[in-house]
Amino acid sequence: MTSNPASAIAVLAGGVGAARFLRGAQHVVSCDNLVTIVNTGDDTMMHGLHISPDIDTVTYTVSESIDQERGWGLSNESWTTMENLAQFAKVRPSHSRAGETWFGLGNRDLATHFYRTTRLDEGATLTEVTAEIARAFGIKFSVVPMCDQPVSTMVTLAEKVDTYAAGEEISFQEYFVKLHHDAAITSVRFNGIADAIPNGISILTSARAIVIAPSNPIVSIGPLRALRGVDALLMSRRDSVVAVSPIVAGAALKGPADRMLVELGHEASVVGVARLYAPIASVLVIDNADAHLAEAVEREGMRCVVANTIMKTPELAALLTETCLHAVGVAT
Repeated sequence: MTSNPASAIAVLAGGVGAARFLRGAQHVVSCDNLVTIVNTGDDTMMHGLHISPDIDTVTYTVSESIDQERGWGLSNESWTTMENLAQFAKVRPSHSRAGETWFGLGNRDLATHFYRTTRLDEGATLTEVTAEIARAFGIKFSVVPMCDQPVSTMVTLAEKVDTYAAGEEISFQEYFVKLHHDAAITSVRFNGIADAIPNGISILTSARAIVIAPSNPIVSIGPLRALRGVDALLMSRRDSVVAVSPIVAGAALKGPADRMLVELGHEASVVGVARLYAPIASVLVIDNADAHLAEAVEREGMRCVVANTIMKTPELAALLTETCLHAVGVAT
């Protein structure tokens, strides 16, 4: 996985924010010593294909293949497959998922899912397939799924939405994509987590530093932490763990993290993030916009570092990587 696990920098990753962080980190840390462990709780099956959204977002972003305007999927994409699926809507039985188009899969993007699904059907592990796909896209560092067993993030709706009843539990992708994450929730559950075996334990045990990338603390980092033994390991390595807040000026830059925090009883601020991460990380990096809250963060038991956390360019992401590593005493 790396030339020397004791030299590794491990990044715990979700989707867009983590992908942008890694786009810069690869220019600061030797790719032989950079490992990212990526959330797979939002993996799903569509049209018989295994989709790994966070892994694909990391892969496409770091390889500069992502559609910059949408922030997901591949650039120069076409959609004729989805468009042609729509013709079956009038004949599909009400109970069937055949031909659904609410989860967009572009023609170029489909190739990734075809390859992943076939390799998994052949008996390869998700770890093996992820490494193969990363190499195909020219990524030089290790991209590792959080586990090889299926784990599904499920959310419970607070009220009736569309065809869903109040109190109904639905998959994360139904919430995030089909409902445009515009529905209140009352709880989050990681189905299958008890039987999942975490990947990267040896890396997390010996890494020089562990960075929790700016990802949703509930549904991106939450599944990784829920894996057996991971939180205890992070607690034991706390002085080497640094987190980047995904909340800036009380809001998420992308996605529903801010609303989820409030709906689940947390505070949508860097202070709320600090309360979640204080048991496992010694440092929280917050954006300049939240500098006035640095003392409040430190009252939660974390050292606070103020920096520019909005990674508009790979160069800014590289600077943020350096800030994170210096915060836990790792020279770059």
